Amino acid sequence: MSKTQDAAEKAVGTIQYVTVRIAGQLFGVPIEIVHEVFTPDRITRVPMAPAEIEGVLNLRGRIVTMVNMRRLLGLSSTGEAKTAVGIERFGEAFGLIIDEVGEVLVLEGAKREANPANLDPRWAELIVGVHRLANELMLVLNVERALARLGAKRNAA
Repeated sequence: MSKTQDAAEKAVGTIQYVTVRIAGQLFGVPIEIVHEVFTPDRITRVPMAPAEIEGVLNLRGRIVTMVNMRRLLGLSSTGEAKTAVGIERFGEAFGLIIDEVGEVLVLEGAKREANPANLDPRWAELIVGVHRLANELMLVLNVERALARLGAKRNAA
């Protein structure tokens, strides 16, 4: 999300998020960028790819780059994630490997709060705010920034 898009979201009445869990943490991904939810099968490793790239797979004739979100966020890689959220960005198809997908929430853009001051700096650049839910906080993930982080690592290598 750009700053203009971010401001537009806050001005709009409601925003729909697909909720996902990664290492127990609840994240919200704007529904308009989610193409599908699928179970990754037969991921092929890519030599010399950043650790966050799990590999690629063929999904209905299209090559999809699979991103391990636990690694990207600096979380423990223990446990096997079995779900992926399919998105398209920068003219490429990506699958964000997550632990589980939840429900679609419709939340008021104006009620989104700023990042907590104690949020890990590695996450702060990827999170564009939080929503207080009944029992927990949902961190709003900026997928473009997350994927840009991968590009920066590729360029630095």
